[in-house]
Amino acid sequence: MSSTPGGPSGNGDDQNPFKGTPFEQIFSAFGGQGGQGGQGGAGMPDLSALMSQVQAMMAPYDGPVNWSLATDVARRTCAQEPDPSPDASDRARVADVVRLADHWLDTATVLPSGVTTAVAWSRAEWIEKTTDVWRRLVEPVAEHVVGAMGNAMPEEARAMAGPLLGMLGKAGGAMFGSQVGSAIGGLATEVLSASDIGLPLGPEGTAALLPHNVKAFAEGLDVTEDDVLLYVALREAAHQRLFAHVPWLRAHLLATVEDFGRGVTIDVSGIEQAMSQLDPQNLEAVQEALQGGLFEPEQTPQQKAALVRLETILALVEGWVDEVVGLATSERMPAAGKMQEAIRRRRAAGGPAEDTFAALVGLELRPRRLRDASTLWGSLRSRQGQEARDAVWAHPDLLPTPDDLDDPLGFREDISEVPELSDADFDRELGKLLGDEGDSQGGDEDGDQGGDQGGGTGKPDA
Repeated sequence: MSSTPGGPSGNGDDQNPFKGTPFEQIFSAFGGQGGQGGQGGAGMPDLSALMSQVQAMMAPYDGPVNWSLATDVARRTCAQEPDPSPDASDRARVADVVRLADHWLDTATVLPSGVTTAVAWSRAEWIEKTTDVWRRLVEPVAEHVVGAMGNAMPEEARAMAGPLLGMLGKAGGAMFGSQVGSAIGGLATEVLSASDIGLPLGPEGTAALLPHNVKAFAEGLDVTEDDVLLYVALREAAHQRLFAHVPWLRAHLLATVEDFGRGVTIDVSGIEQAMSQLDPQNLEAVQEALQGGLFEPEQTPQQKAALVRLETILALVEGWVDEVVGLATSERMPAAGKMQEAIRRRRAAGGPAEDTFAALVGLELRPRRLRDASTLWGSLRSRQGQEARDAVWAHPDLLPTPDDLDDPLGFREDISEVPELSDADFDRELGKLLGDEGDSQGGDEDGDQGGDQGGGTGKPDA
């Protein structure tokens, strides 16, 4: 038994206001010498010195996550491997390959190009350019995690801590920021483009490729680097078309992730147990705990339902991209089949960074049903044409459901193709419609029914 005043054991420990809380070990390490002449007295950490140390460690920040720390950790994580900045040759090459990709896609979809700028990024630039979107995705979860850490303190400890409670929240935000940064930094070493994980992480209209990561990915394939770069550019340009010309999609995707995060519940007892076993002076052990999901959220039934909705929309986005790129390359790129299968396996398996992110917010970034979604879009196109396939994106209510992915070949099978009308037939039908509206005195009821019918034609009954 140690008799060091203010240490982890001994009589002085009874006076520690954080005894029995998730912060006991951390504050013992910071203020363990407080009893040796410190202002806190025997058995108490020197709170004045403690606050100075914590303030020096963490710069001021707003919100539940220390994003300055997160960004710094992310950059240091990806800097553990070479991260050369793209040169003029890389930038020109990316601009050319995106231009060619857009030209090929013109024959595969009725959606026009969504690319306004084609750029080459380093890993560090990917981190910098995507941080704003990561904030929107992560902060709803972080609020619950950091709040749970503070709420884990008993009322007596809260009263004794006084103004230090604010610093506890900052400490939690710093710890969460460290974990977020580690996950984002890991992803930066794996992603091939701005939209590689299916979410619109980059600026609107910016098709961004990471040439260094693409080169590393190509080394493990029996495909030339030029073909790999072109295939990645095709996928990025296809994502940009979808995000640019389906106005609701970008906001819908991000809002779905946010809704998932807001309802997260945290296992406070699990955090307490894990933190009580940590040695704050052993940084490797702390890092392992963070990567192992120290703050891993629990999923309620509502959260599981939200996760199904999110995984479905991610699969539909990735499946549409897979189908469109496959159509664009079918007669132009002999290696397209190999590339399609390599990308599918890569997205299905994920990587260590994606596993870390899943442990962090309970959200897996890989679409589990990519193949089913790609089959659904391809079947619809073969039966009804590109226009019908792409028209499904007109409204979220028209999109396939999880049940539709169970039977991808049967989606909208009961809806026959609309016959083409001559100009005279169109004018006659339009006249009937306008005449009916004039007789209905506002036509609220008929208009509502028409709207319902319009929505119903795109989606079979659940």
